[in-house]
Amino acid sequence: MNGLTSTNLSSLKKIYSGKVRDLYEIDDRRMLMIATDRLSAFDVILAEPIPAKGKILTAISNFWFDKLRDLVPSHFTGDQPEDVVSAADLPQVEGRAVVVKRLKPVPVEAIVRGYLAGSGWKDYQATGTICGMPLPAGLVEAAKLPAPIFTPSTKAALGDHDENVNFDQLVEQIGADLAGQVRDTSIKLYLAASEYAATRGIIIADTKFEFGLDENGTLTLMDEALTPDSSRFWPADQYVTGSNPPSYDKQFVRDWLESTGWNKQPPAPALPAEVGEKTAAKYREALERLTG
Repeated sequence: MNGLTSTNLSSLKKIYSGKVRDLYEIDDRRMLMIATDRLSAFDVILAEPIPAKGKILTAISNFWFDKLRDLVPSHFTGDQPEDVVSAADLPQVEGRAVVVKRLKPVPVEAIVRGYLAGSGWKDYQATGTICGMPLPAGLVEAAKLPAPIFTPSTKAALGDHDENVNFDQLVEQIGADLAGQVRDTSIKLYLAASEYAATRGIIIADTKFEFGLDENGTLTLMDEALTPDSSRFWPADQYVTGSNPPSYDKQFVRDWLESTGWNKQPPAPALPAEVGEKTAAKYREALERLTG
């Protein structure tokens, strides 16, 4: 499968490679963030790329950052990626990069769940709760929750697994004011995005946000927003409770990986080309549905 699995710009210094994105230093205020075609599942980066995934993710994120701009500031500077790299580096940048502010990251994955799915469903089956938060008895898989819930997790180092924490633990980690701001902003963003997505035939079952603080301490949305990598998207016309609905996200890859009996330790099994291509098609359909 063709795709960009790594970047190597000649005109800027690379400062970080994450599961999907590479960061380059522009100056003391700005970075270039490039979305590659890498895919991470169960916190393991697969060897095979998903064709054009980085460009699709960037287009979806850019759409949401713009749509939600009145609810929370974003990491965008307003500069164009093509203006900060050399001509030789343009093929690695075009359509998949953004110029962003250098922020102080808030060390939490801000997860909001509106439906009972994935690890939340497994947790509920075992304990009747999600991350220690009690829920009504008798819910079935994919059921809509009475109200969206905030279930944060730690931001683990690359290669490690994120760990769920309760709100009190988050308060201990980052302070009551910031924890409350992250929770309230995350739920507000989820509700606004879900309401819009419903008009496009998509249910957002859950999502995660990442935030940073600017030089004034202002909470700022960063990294990505409401993409198939950070969210569980279900087609509304195929939604039924009692089973795991089909999705536009990387759940397709997760399901295939789980079917192999893989122990979720690196390396991951080699991804068949048809699974990668079907996943890319699902990502593209999500982009087209959301943005028209």
